[in-house]
Amino acid sequence: MRIVLTGGGTGGHVYPALAAAKYIKKMEPAADILFIGTQKGLESRIIPETGFPLETIAARGFPRRISPDLIKTFYSTSRGSWEARRILKRYKPQVVMGTGGYVCGPVVFSAYLLGIPCLIHEQNVIPGMTNRLLFPFVKKVCLSFEASLKHFTDLSKTVVTGNPRASEVVDISRGEGIKALGLNPNYKTVFIVGGSRGAWRINQCIMEILPELVTLPGVQWVYVTGQIYYDQVVSSEKIKEIMQNENVFIRSYIDQMPLALAAADLMISRAGATMLAEITARGIPSVLIPSPNVTNNHQVLNARALSDEGAAEMILEKDISGTLLMDTTAKMLQDENLLKAMSDKSRKLGYPDSAHMIYKEILECLS
Repeated sequence: MRIVLTGGGTGGHVYPALAAAKYIKKMEPAADILFIGTQKGLESRIIPETGFPLETIAARGFPRRISPDLIKTFYSTSRGSWEARRILKRYKPQVVMGTGGYVCGPVVFSAYLLGIPCLIHEQNVIPGMTNRLLFPFVKKVCLSFEASLKHFTDLSKTVVTGNPRASEVVDISRGEGIKALGLNPNYKTVFIVGGSRGAWRINQCIMEILPELVTLPGVQWVYVTGQIYYDQVVSSEKIKEIMQNENVFIRSYIDQMPLALAAADLMISRAGATMLAEITARGIPSVLIPSPNVTNNHQVLNARALSDEGAAEMILEKDISGTLLMDTTAKMLQDENLLKAMSDKSRKLGYPDSAHMIYKEILECLS
């Protein structure tokens, strides 16, 4: 199999593509896989570290309103399309898969013009602009949420597969996660994370209530501040004192996210699509605080897909306070039946075999 994977800009586009690539290699060790991304996106650092080859093209997102940037976008897109076509003609893939981000546009459309079968993966409930534009030119659209179906007119081209990132977190036992992080196996573990860069409003609330949280019996706290906020958080005298507690672990970033998720009994996090795929694959109940700083407010809709089913509690950032977060978290931790019910509902929403489902769709495109 010769396949091109394209998607980039953010981890939400890069990590699903990477998860799919790893699974393809697992199923077909001789598979020839090439990533196409940009020099400025996260993929330029992440993909080479994994050993997969990466080629880059020019690409630029469309501005949300008419401005001089529109001319730059058209120029960049035209140049990127020419570069993508040149790479595809040289590499001769059998299939192209896009996972979102503006780099997908020129790559997938160029593949379509060359007669190469294409499919795309959409991570969020509300499809991104690039995937909406590419819909007429692909054979299949793989969706992470059933709620996305209403946004597509031709349902024969859609299939709900979940997010392939989910498949990477299900094979790790809780014991492995506990051991890797040096946690107490007899305590419940609450994992707090606001994304790799962190979320200042969440950090503010946690800093306010952490002295109370650590007094809850039989609970340990893994708190990831985000790299840009770590120094600010741990410089607080109150936090310095709390860090001496054996049930508190404060980190700026965790490289092995699957291990941390394996240890978690409850999550407090943003509502990015990849995180929700991982949470539901493991059946973790959660308190979700969607980011308000995303296109189409898609994190609110992602979170609602879980909260409406009773798998999560959603708190909007405009409503959040330390007191509300404390009350919500304590209520869940102190009610075993509630946690168990939310865990079961979370697991029902998950697609732990997502990578295999997408692999089957790729084979279908090839046939």
